[in-house]
Amino acid sequence: MDGNATTRFGNAALLAVASTVAPRVTTSAQIEERLKPVLKRLRLPQGLLERVAGITERRNWADSEQFDIATIDAGRRALAEAGVRPDQVGLLINTSVTRKHLEPSVAVRMHHGLGLPTSAVNFDIANACLGFVNGLSLAAQMIDAGQIRYAVVIDGEDADDIQLNTIERLSREGIGREDFMAEFASLTLGSGAAAAVLGPADAHPEGHRLIGGVTRAATQFHDVCVGSVDGMFTDAKMLLKGGMDLVVSAWKDAKREWNWKRMDRYIMHQVSDVHTDALVKAVGLDRARIPLTYPKFGNVGPASIPMTLVEEAPSLRRGDRVLMMGVGSGLNTSMLELAW
Repeated sequence: MDGNATTRFGNAALLAVASTVAPRVTTSAQIEERLKPVLKRLRLPQGLLERVAGITERRNWADSEQFDIATIDAGRRALAEAGVRPDQVGLLINTSVTRKHLEPSVAVRMHHGLGLPTSAVNFDIANACLGFVNGLSLAAQMIDAGQIRYAVVIDGEDADDIQLNTIERLSREGIGREDFMAEFASLTLGSGAAAAVLGPADAHPEGHRLIGGVTRAATQFHDVCVGSVDGMFTDAKMLLKGGMDLVVSAWKDAKREWNWKRMDRYIMHQVSDVHTDALVKAVGLDRARIPLTYPKFGNVGPASIPMTLVEEAPSLRRGDRVLMMGVGSGLNTSMLELAW
């Protein structure tokens, strides 16, 4: 295939990854209790979120917390774990879906909060739930090119407003079953933050090499999942079908260069039981090698892959092969191999 949809890295390593787990637990039962009148009117059963999505709870920020401050905290801890000083960083990429304003970038707040030097390039990458993986790939390419030495890829998500707005809208008179299910995905979202530090592998033999991966697009589905702070509206059937078709196509293309059938871990974007089961069946993955965090964190957007990696890191051994993979609204898919 022409172009750069398949990439291999030569000298880039993940040096550290850290997460900030939002402290306030919001259970699916609590959300459904607030929606009890509409569920009863539409004759929808209690326990829908847990039974269909597999999400028991999700996290939200405390009233006194702000997602950007929590994200900066994750970045500081990642830098400390990597043993990299802020003045050594040449690149910061923010990959958050959440943003308080259109301008300036979220990255400038993170750059300032982390105390990075004026020479550090900083910008946002917005690509729905694939942003963090895209950020890792771009940072690795810039390290390979010799443009930078160290990079921070960062993400912070705040689902509070969209959650509250969705509950309020679904509680109105006139909402039908179709309306309810179109916004069902909004109720699965959670809040959290994560950060990763990358650097040259030859200078950090203790690091975890980024090997490479593939990306593929199916942008004819650009309108099947559209979200803002007001709500996320999804054609669930088309999203699932389009996403699985795209993943299978990318997986088959990747077989010519990659052998991902027997990875030690598959760190997937955390959506729901339905999407996980469909992906396992579509490409024949070993379910036992797929750690799940959405039951307790919900769908934390781009932060879900690094947050899951943080949770799984204590059980990974040197030399384990890890495949980070997911599908993002749009639709896009990305698969990136990491040698632990």
